[in-house]
Amino acid sequence: MQHPNSNDVIFDLSPVKQMLTQTASLRGGLIPVLQQIQEYYGYLPENALEAVASVLGVPLTEVYGVATFYKQFRLKPAGRFVIMVCDGTACHVNGSSDILQTLSEELGIDDGETTEDRFFTIQSVACLGCCSLSPAMMINGETYGNLTKEKVLSIIAAIRENAS
Repeated sequence: MQHPNSNDVIFDLSPVKQMLTQTASLRGGLIPVLQQIQEYYGYLPENALEAVASVLGVPLTEVYGVATFYKQFRLKPAGRFVIMVCDGTACHVNGSSDILQTLSEELGIDDGETTEDRFFTIQSVACLGCCSLSPAMMINGETYGNLTKEKVLSIIAAIRENAS
């Protein structure tokens, strides 16, 4: 279920409280509950992080520390299409920086940013695990490999056309 994507929105935190009830007693339960919250809301809303800190009895700074340390977590809503660009060794050597630059120029955003219309988010990742396809990217779970500037532009154009 998708929910409003704004840090200004006060969310119904009953799902968060249910998630916390299931993981609060687990040692190291902070990361799993943050993953569940992000899966539910699409990112980590501020008031959900406050609820986590309160229920788990940990300082809010610790919750934020974990949420900002791990690249998997987002404090802002992501776009409808999340583009993960691999920057592992094989991809880097084969031109992933050119792929990232092409995406940035085409979409008008940098790594870690979301387009104003919340259609695309670009995220550079350490490895997608498909080195034989380098350079590679993944969009909403679908892998694209052996990328060139032209291929990237074609993929983005097809997404725009099919999503309209």
